[in-house]
Amino acid sequence: MQRVVVIGTGGTIAGTAASAADHTGYTAAQIGVAQLVAAVPPLGERALELVQLAQVDSKDMGFEVWRDLARAVQTALARPDVAGVVVTHGTDTLEETAWFLQAVLAPAKPVVLTAAMRPATALSADGPQNLADAVMVAAWPQARGVVAVLSGRVHGAADVRKAHTYRVDAFDSGDAGPVALVEEGRLRLLRAWPHGTAMGLDRVLAMDPALWPWVEILTSGAGARADAVRALVDAGVKGLVVAGTGNGTIHVALEAALAEAQAQGVTVWRASRCGMGPVLGEHPRGWASAGAFTPAKARVAMMLELMQA
Repeated sequence: MQRVVVIGTGGTIAGTAASAADHTGYTAAQIGVAQLVAAVPPLGERALELVQLAQVDSKDMGFEVWRDLARAVQTALARPDVAGVVVTHGTDTLEETAWFLQAVLAPAKPVVLTAAMRPATALSADGPQNLADAVMVAAWPQARGVVAVLSGRVHGAADVRKAHTYRVDAFDSGDAGPVALVEEGRLRLLRAWPHGTAMGLDRVLAMDPALWPWVEILTSGAGARADAVRALVDAGVKGLVVAGTGNGTIHVALEAALAEAQAQGVTVWRASRCGMGPVLGEHPRGWASAGAFTPAKARVAMMLELMQA
């Protein structure tokens, strides 16, 4: 039986609260990955290898953890006895970590991120089922690429986004829809598994995370001011993702400042603050579209692109 390596990074799935009725007033990243697995009896029948890589609330996720996680995932996947990898993670930045791993590694084996909206101490915690489903997907012979498994849905790394603040079914894949559904311990495939060309880990490992290109998200809205753009440029920002209104439209007060920033070597991309849909068409100033990426995911994509420049 091939192994599944389960890597713990913290998050709500490992969180605890003083009361089983408390779903929001908890402390994340309190329980180790071994305890999480022990709480799911069916996983005792699986060949698992457990690694505690980090213990962080994912709102505080850092590039150092990403670097170490990518290295650990690549090392595990290179072993012939490993079918796939599961990463337990917080929900807040899961979509960013998923895309980072897919863009850097584009693995031929499955890498499955899973999480929970309720802490481990909740009366009806969602973490145990999500973890069981994630291990099943990681061991599935045809699975590949980086995916996220939550609430019985398998989401591709390029499409997954957190779409609700509180519900247990907080994640969706936008217009693309899920890759597959988990149904009674089996998968119903709906579309192709994630694939693509890997950026490669060597470039990531060669650069101190403190020196990774600085990219920020700037939101366009009523009464927007150019001061924010100029302040970021003066501080040394290398790229700006504008979360524009509608189809990536940008307030006129920001456009001149963004053009100045571009002239000084700052990369500018247009995304949308809307929850669904891509940014279509060209901008008169030539600013690239982030496509269907959320602003948060576009920020990661731009950072990786600048890293390769």
